[in-house]
Amino acid sequence: MNISPPHLLLATHNAGKLAEIKALLEPLGFVVTSAGELGLPEPVEDGGSFTANALIKARAACSASGLPALADDSGLCINALNGAPGVDTANWTKHGHAGLAELHSAMKDDPDRAAHCVCVLALVWPDGAEELFEGRTSGTIVWPPRGENGFGYDGIFQPDGESRTYAQMTKTEKTGVSHRGKALKLLLNRLETLTT
Repeated sequence: MNISPPHLLLATHNAGKLAEIKALLEPLGFVVTSAGELGLPEPVEDGGSFTANALIKARAACSASGLPALADDSGLCINALNGAPGVDTANWTKHGHAGLAELHSAMKDDPDRAAHCVCVLALVWPDGAEELFEGRTSGTIVWPPRGENGFGYDGIFQPDGESRTYAQMTKTEKTGVSHRGKALKLLLNRLETLTT
């Protein structure tokens, strides 16, 4: 796994996600570029799991660029909906409040408001090696949405042990408890072993 020069390609077209990852990895000496910045096409995410979709994106980005590639797939899994929306979370949340309202409506009057968020990070190296890092946070669905920060379903997900939703937390507070924050911590621990 050659990380010199220390370029890492983030398989995303999301500027917010790029900024978040850059802030964490650049202090370690990595130069982070996104698939969007390179004009790479977005692959079809037709995997049946977060792991499968993260690997689809990372493999495609690594193959197209020749660089180590990092991709994530994440989502919200609601007990009352038998784990949905899961890998289809983005299809609901891209419609903003209307999508969240539809999701809440689908829960009907089910008293079980438990849910969990999952993030899988896939790191694919040009030599074919692949590594996975998974973070999970349990919590409760609240309605109506609360908070102005974050994106997607952040306003309706309240992590266990918290009185606030993701959207009511600062970026730093959210990273400390979120599924993505947990997965990124595992990734950072791994990358630190490669750069020391």
